[in-house]
Amino acid sequence: MLVTIRDVEYVAKLARLEFTEEQKQRFTEDLNGILNYVEMLNEVDTENVEISIGAYRVENALREDVVKDSFNRDSLLKNAPDSQDGFVKVPKVIE
Repeated sequence: MLVTIRDVEYVAKLARLEFTEEQKQRFTEDLNGILNYVEMLNEVDTENVEISIGAYRVENALREDVVKDSFNRDSLLKNAPDSQDGFVKVPKVIE
């Protein structure tokens, strides 16, 4: 699957980013290079490789579920540009 300039423009629009034609071309080339590398990795024979989850085997690395003092809500809301009913109010981003 190749990434086209149209794909880059579509994602940029979703992210509300603006790029020059040169940047769009560069991103297209870079993304295609990444996808080609991933495809190359998919072709590697791993049949005789032992499955591993990670470099370190950590079991039950969960913290205790205890209530701790936190920030004062009113102090935090004073730093927000807008709030409503005890929550930070943000602009609508999904149409």
